[in-house]
Amino acid sequence: MVAVPEQLVWECIRKNNSFLRKKNGSTKRSGCVTFSVEKGNLKSLNQLKFSGLAGPKTVDVVFTDNNGCKLITKTASKCDTQPKKAMASYNIKRDFRRSTKVLTKLTTDVFYRRDLKAAMLGKYTKIYQANRRAKGITKPVLVKKGRGTLGMKH
Repeated sequence: MVAVPEQLVWECIRKNNSFLRKKNGSTKRSGCVTFSVEKGNLKSLNQLKFSGLAGPKTVDVVFTDNNGCKLITKTASKCDTQPKKAMASYNIKRDFRRSTKVLTKLTTDVFYRRDLKAAMLGKYTKIYQANRRAKGITKPVLVKKGRGTLGMKH
């Protein structure tokens, strides 16, 4: 297969692909936000920077079924014709501090998508907190009710 520039792929799939989800309005002026749910899209935004389809290197942090976490990266370009083999996944099972070290060692320390470090660690933080709540280790988030009073979320 011939190598295709990522900018050309992006221009082809930018406005029309099966992973797009549009929310809030019909135009950009009225507040339309376009999300993308493809595998490898870190922030689920329809932008070239985060795209799992157009980019040659992608990073994503996802939930697993057993309240765990997985790091997904795109492998070498020789697997471009076989999408199933093109993704590598790593289970993240350690405590928070060690897990963040593992995430940075697998990605930014080896110069793999250093621009997405903050977004990746931010998403991992939210996944870690949600997993702790699901396991019953921490209390649920309190919701403000009225002026200055905190109540439990129902």
